[in-house]
Amino acid sequence: MAPIFNPEILREYDIRGTVDENLCVADALALGQAFGTMVRRAGGKRVVVGYDGRLHSPKLETALVEGLRATDTDVLRIGLGPTPLLYFAMHYARADGGIMVTGSHNPPDQNGFKMLMATQLPGGGPIYGDAIKRLAALAAQHDFAVGNGAADNIDIGDVYVDRLLAEYNASRPLKVVWDCGNGAAGALIDALTKRLPGEHIVLFSDIDGTFPNHHPDPTVAENLQDLRKCVDEHRADLGIGFDGDADRIGAIDQHGRIVAGDQLLAIYASEILENHKGATIIADVKSSQALFDRIAALGGVPIMWKTGHSLIKAKMTETGALLAGEMSGHMFFADRYYGYDDALYAAIRLLSILSASGKSLAMWRDAMPALANTPECRIPVDEARKFQIIDEIKNRLCKMGANVNGIDGMRVTTKDGWWLLRASNTQAALIARAEAKNEAALARLKTEITDHLEECGITASMS
Repeated sequence: MAPIFNPEILREYDIRGTVDENLCVADALALGQAFGTMVRRAGGKRVVVGYDGRLHSPKLETALVEGLRATDTDVLRIGLGPTPLLYFAMHYARADGGIMVTGSHNPPDQNGFKMLMATQLPGGGPIYGDAIKRLAALAAQHDFAVGNGAADNIDIGDVYVDRLLAEYNASRPLKVVWDCGNGAAGALIDALTKRLPGEHIVLFSDIDGTFPNHHPDPTVAENLQDLRKCVDEHRADLGIGFDGDADRIGAIDQHGRIVAGDQLLAIYASEILENHKGATIIADVKSSQALFDRIAALGGVPIMWKTGHSLIKAKMTETGALLAGEMSGHMFFADRYYGYDDALYAAIRLLSILSASGKSLAMWRDAMPALANTPECRIPVDEARKFQIIDEIKNRLCKMGANVNGIDGMRVTTKDGWWLLRASNTQAALIARAEAKNEAALARLKTEITDHLEECGITASMS
């Protein structure tokens, strides 16, 4: 019988599921065959493959490589490492495609695949949306290319670290705490910090897919407690954290305050717009209105776009944007870099800005508008119903004549500020966020969100 992927694992911008429940080795094999077929029929030949530190990643990678080779696709195996290393390897080796076996920030029992094709190939770029559906169709029809591709192991960790260090431009040494969260970047962070000027304290760099210290998701405040404590104990200038595959960055200042993704993007935008007036900068729909206003005030062209690393990268290519970012900590640099999300590179750019400006991260944060807002709130819902709930509420709001931006879920503007509700593309959850001019206005926005959810039978708290 032809392999058919469980529809639940076919997300908008990657494939992700629970291992041995709705995602198994047979899926990895079929994906390799489908992706290899897509690359070969587009005129490509070589695909880079890597995997993260989850316990089941090696077996999925082995099956994936087997599937790719069965389509006469040659495979370059970079082994264990973060997702940005895969992206870098694609550029370095001039490969035609890449697949990363990673569950990113999801729970330890989950895993998945992030995919892209070289932009010089027809249909090249991040694999998402309809392209993922085409892969599923190839698998369902067993419509695969046939052959016997080669497989080679390549080690480019040192080359990658050299490239990161080449970007470091600092005159003032900094004391930095790095929290790897036992994720896939640990070994590279150790290598990088040994060569960086300043003083560096590295936490949890041993790669362990059970994540014994805390979950590797820097958007959740409780996951930053170890980082906060260490910054305070060492009187460090700042702390930097990473998610499980290190394509997302988190940061705290010297006072232990979280510097959100949109605030980091504002810092990066200040540097880029100083040198590139009129540059286009993209931020996702969860970002603060203050960010879009700041970009415009600095002479840039702000674009609000859908959340999702593949969607953002595609929009960057379309618009020629030099910078993009998400609240979740994905930061994409096409200025002096390759346009993909690399949290290690983002960390180096941040340290360079802080050193060159003479201003601490706390000073940058304090200069931003003081608004009342929530973090990203994840509201667990049934996977099969999450998009239906969004449609129900959006239809209700439109009938009420509300000011709704429907670019990704709904971003609703009121006299108090704005609130957002969208379906997560990586988890069985809704994502909510609100921003207002003061705490009283924020409380009203939060109540508005929970009231709408209550009408759909969902009890939620925004506290």
